[in-house]
Amino acid sequence: MDSRVRLSFLPGARGSGVTRVERLNLHPSLKEQLLKDLKKRLACGGTVKDGVLEFQGDQRDAVEAELRGKGYNVRRL
Repeated sequence: MDSRVRLSFLPGARGSGVTRVERLNLHPSLKEQLLKDLKKRLACGGTVKDGVLEFQGDQRDAVEAELRGKGYNVRRL
């Protein structure tokens, strides 16, 4: 099984799109804390939907750097 965290970008119809972080094996409360920390560092909005972290805009480079710094194996799609 692939244990890497998936990082992807979905372009929006009118806006700048959404950066998604999937397959993050954390307790829901820890996901919320990670989201809060990353939103503050990236100065963007975001949410957790169905266990997937979503950030406003194309934040792939910054999110990947932050997750790798925390020891996650990241795969970009």
